[in-house]
Amino acid sequence: MKKTDRGLKDKVIGKVKEVEGKVTGDKAREVQGKAQQAKGKMKEKAKNLKDDLEDH
Repeated sequence: MKKTDRGLKDKVIGKVKEVEGKVTGDKAREVQGKAQQAKGKMKEKAKNLKDDLEDH
């Protein structure tokens, strides 16, 4: 993946895990997916912040 896609991979995989957990009734897997999505969002925000700081 490109550096511009930072966080996207975690968000997508996390969503898949969340849905898998909901379908199978596995609450731990669902929570794991939500946590991975949050990790992806944090990576994306960190990248955006870094880009903003470099622009100034």
